[in-house]
Amino acid sequence: MRHPPRSVLLAVAGAAALVGSALVPVVSASGATPACTVEYAVTSQWDTGFQGSVTITNNMAALSSWSLGFDFANGQKVTQGWSAKWSQSGTTVTAANESWNGSLPTGGAVSAGFLGSWSGSNAVPTAFRLNGTTCNVDTQPTPTPTPTPTPTEPPAGGTAPALHVSGTRLVDAGGTAHRLLGVNRSGGEFMCVQGYGIWDGPVDDAAIKAIADWKANAVRIPLNEECWLGLSNVKPEYAGANYISAVKELVARVESYGLTPILELHWSYGQYTGNSAGCSDVHATCQKPMPDAQYAPSFWSSVAGTFKDDQAAVFDLFNEPYPDRATSTVTQAWQCWRDGGTCPGIGYEVAGMQDLVDSIRGAGAKNVIMIGGLAYSNDLSQWLTHKPTDPAGNLAAAYHVYNFNTCASESCWNSTLAPVAAQVPLVAGEIGENTCSHAFVDQVMKWFDDRGLSYLGWTWNTWDCSSGPSLISDYSGTPTAYGVGLRDHLKAINP
Repeated sequence: MRHPPRSVLLAVAGAAALVGSALVPVVSASGATPACTVEYAVTSQWDTGFQGSVTITNNMAALSSWSLGFDFANGQKVTQGWSAKWSQSGTTVTAANESWNGSLPTGGAVSAGFLGSWSGSNAVPTAFRLNGTTCNVDTQPTPTPTPTPTPTEPPAGGTAPALHVSGTRLVDAGGTAHRLLGVNRSGGEFMCVQGYGIWDGPVDDAAIKAIADWKANAVRIPLNEECWLGLSNVKPEYAGANYISAVKELVARVESYGLTPILELHWSYGQYTGNSAGCSDVHATCQKPMPDAQYAPSFWSSVAGTFKDDQAAVFDLFNEPYPDRATSTVTQAWQCWRDGGTCPGIGYEVAGMQDLVDSIRGAGAKNVIMIGGLAYSNDLSQWLTHKPTDPAGNLAAAYHVYNFNTCASESCWNSTLAPVAAQVPLVAGEIGENTCSHAFVDQVMKWFDDRGLSYLGWTWNTWDCSSGPSLISDYSGTPTAYGVGLRDHLKAINP
């Protein structure tokens, strides 16, 4: 779903505390300014992998190009990276500038990130070299990692079910069919990149309890790849470790109420100015037609590594693909959707759905993966024909439907959705209407109920339903005239 103007949204959320990060301190013992300083951080870590970042500050004469070198002490390996050309020889890692960030003036700073593998221990490098000059020379000889605060445990004591695909159904660990019935919680895709915070509105215990009180059992959480990866265009307080920590805390809180968290890539990198462009910005500030090859695989590798041991978490690959608006034929659009690469009409290298499935499985995660089709996830007509290969066998089809979509009638659902639902689980990740009423979503829910399928309403935000399909007027769960339909229906089928 596209979002209402920034002016109608309330920027009330702040950044979460830094969790799980190891920083190299750059405080000078003597008071002298080092020739260069490097801050190294482990922004996320799991059993065999981690996400790291470096921030370089140049205090020497201006540089027209730069190369940073450092050594791993425990056999760590860089597997992929961004905002620099990363390479490794033995224990020595080198990060060289890209063509667009080589200029580093006196006092200037640049950041880059990477994914790596580790085993045994993951010690922080102690020495860094910028163009051959030793950095942090006046820092303490043995850096002390920043202590990891103990996260506040949410008071609810429930658990969300571990899920997997069995035929055409999502089932729990005991094999019982489980429908995902709930809401979207927008904010994590836009607040951070717009510089206002991380969440739009509260996500504390009371706010999540209000969702559970509607008898929902799932919450879809839109994310922003640049914020997760900590790219330099995002304010650091809303990026990298801070952003990841906030997502992890929200996931834990959602699960503590027995709700399934659905993590989805909503806004991504790549400049697109063609048909139906949402913005002209290269950064992740709007919905793009397809995920980008530059950052999206790294995003999903990191997300998958972070949540690979949590089978309650579901992954939704990409919010609303629309390569069909850019390419000249439907065949080209579906090929772009699955295979990525150089797609007609799209000016950046595309990561196809197969690429993203491979990134998740390559990180060792077997979580359920949802994949939306063309036309903003409203067209599943060739989804089965172009279904990506998944060694875990845990794929579900994702569908979005609003009263103004092309496929928004029972006849279309019967002809295009029913065949998909006959082979794989089908989840309507977004349902809604722009009328401030609920007659249309009532029809959607009945069709999906009759077939035992899943659906989630857009959206649990207080935007006023006249500016977009907003379910609530306050975060205690007071429904709008539109939200009444979903609330009353969920309570009726889950008394």
